[in-house]
Amino acid sequence: MAKTQTRPWDAADYLETEEDVVAYLEAAFDDGDPGLIAAALGDIARAKGMTKIAAEAGLGRESLYKALSPDGNPGFATVLKVMRVLGLRLHASAVTEQSR
Repeated sequence: MAKTQTRPWDAADYLETEEDVVAYLEAAFDDGDPGLIAAALGDIARAKGMTKIAAEAGLGRESLYKALSPDGNPGFATVLKVMRVLGLRLHASAVTEQSR
């Protein structure tokens, strides 16, 4: 039986446009899993350059990698700083009865 060859897939390789980034992050928020949201922010930060993002947010690169990993637990202030540096804004909208 022939072996199946696989290659690692990295979302950061496909986040090329602002629209890609927004759609990816919105999907993570729609899922509602905090770990997935942190990981999505991490993917976006890696796509844009983690060292640059960390420096502009006033955070250490290693600590930002850890915070934005699937097992990370970033503080809300960290999330807001990273989103600001990425040119993103968090906003609230009403949930309809059907989408609850």
